[in-house]
Amino acid sequence: MHEYIHKVCYHETDKMGITHHSNYIRWMEEARVDFLDHIGYGYARMEQDGIISPVIGVECQYKQPTTFSDEVRIQLEVEEFRGVRLVIRYTMFNHRTGALVLTGKTRHCFTNVQGRPIQLKKQFPELDALLKSLVAPASDEN
Repeated sequence: MHEYIHKVCYHETDKMGITHHSNYIRWMEEARVDFLDHIGYGYARMEQDGIISPVIGVECQYKQPTTFSDEVRIQLEVEEFRGVRLVIRYTMFNHRTGALVLTGKTRHCFTNVQGRPIQLKKQFPELDALLKSLVAPASDEN
């Protein structure tokens, strides 16, 4: 499991003073980029290798709002990896109170620069083995 902390900025809040819902998806992206850098295979390296990893699905369940200057602790886990597709699970908490803020997932595939699917096992065995080694145990979450 990887953790990332995001401090809510004023511009991320709405007229009601709470974080606009679209920002949580951005924070997933921040946490994912940080995670990939942390494991030694960041986006810059993937792009140098000719690997593109588009988001093909996002889901979020908002549990409790956050406000300006809250720190949000984002836990990220690789839920599933099957060679061409990757599912990442996110759990966000208010860092000060511990309250659950959001649960969510992003789904990704791996393509070459022309947009054609690639099989990491054959073309990039190091990345394939790394992602397989990071798959978390199944969650009880539905």
